Amino acid sequence: MRDGSPFPLANLPYGSFSVGARAKDRAVGVAIGDQVLDLAAVARATNAPFADVVGGAVINPLMSAGPQVWKAVRDGITGWFTDERLRAVVEPHLYPLEGVTLHLPIDAGDYVDFYSSEHHAINAGRILRPGSEPLSPQWKHLPVGYHGRAGTIVVSGSPVIRPWGQVRQANGEGPLFRPSAALDIEAELGFIVGVPSRLGHPVPISSFADHVFGVVILNDWSARDIQAWEYVPLGPFLGKSFLTSISGWVVPIAALEAARTEPPARVPTPLPYLDDRDHPWGFDITLQVAVNGFPLSRPPFSSMYWTAAQQLAHMTSNGAAVRSGDIFGSGTVSGPTRDQYGSFLEMSWGGAQPFQLPDGSVRSYLVDGDEVVISATAPASDGGTLGLGEVRGRVESPRHD
Repeated sequence: MRDGSPFPLANLPYGSFSVGARAKDRAVGVAIGDQVLDLAAVARATNAPFADVVGGAVINPLMSAGPQVWKAVRDGITGWFTDERLRAVVEPHLYPLEGVTLHLPIDAGDYVDFYSSEHHAINAGRILRPGSEPLSPQWKHLPVGYHGRAGTIVVSGSPVIRPWGQVRQANGEGPLFRPSAALDIEAELGFIVGVPSRLGHPVPISSFADHVFGVVILNDWSARDIQAWEYVPLGPFLGKSFLTSISGWVVPIAALEAARTEPPARVPTPLPYLDDRDHPWGFDITLQVAVNGFPLSRPPFSSMYWTAAQQLAHMTSNGAAVRSGDIFGSGTVSGPTRDQYGSFLEMSWGGAQPFQLPDGSVRSYLVDGDEVVISATAPASDGGTLGLGEVRGRVESPRHD
């Protein structure tokens, strides 16, 4: 295993991969060092009891099998790589990471995105509603969110086609229908539901790890000019629904145990169903945003006001059920300084303060040809660092067909 790899034995993220031109021959894989293990092939070769749940093209059957099976699979993989007697069984089913194609690792269910960074919410409020209170009255009482479109969730590397939409004219007259001129990113984490819940039965904070399987890096691409015209009174719609990209590797919650941390203090104290003092699910995860190879910012996930456990508790508090493959986004991750912002909206202060890239080019929002890469790292249980992979997307010109 290559030293310094984002995928040490303490990580073991799951994905869907194919080799060469055989894109139809997808299999569930596990990243280990600079290689990918064909999980089903080794499970069958070793007569592992979990062979059936890892034998498909996506990880939904594994995710829905529950925490006991998750642990059995993780323990089994660890055993394969630490038992020298199994080397001859395992090695024929390892492929160089650089030689495989990653596909969407899940069959995505519902998609919900939140708005849970206080730094981002305050910045956005000051930019979009100058002279008003930046936080809405309910923001510190509940995790604010919206429902998106699962059908436009794509894997890292998929093209980002600039969307068309209605935008407000600068002179205040009626809207125009044109390609977005304010295409933006939102650097986030996405949490993926494994075990479904029952309709009418809320999921308490204490049951978070019984339902949530793992984490991906998520980019909630946003057309700010379309969003600004449409979002009152019901919130984001076409300015968000055109594309959401996720990383190809799903890092199990179990791999992030060493990254757990206390979330920020909450004032006022949340209502009882959101009170997480006995079950804190903050994570010490650092994201990095890079454009065209130039690092721009390092948003700290540990600063998020609302945790994923609180988000799950809130979105099921009315009895709504979650299904295997449902994704809920953390919301844009931002820290208190510009080098920790998770969106161009903040970096350019709504376009009023364009910034310069190291190559001399200037940005307020993304231009065609820009490539955005969001990566993330976290402490690992072995005392080192693990990676969550990356989510990558290149902006393409709007389509006219």
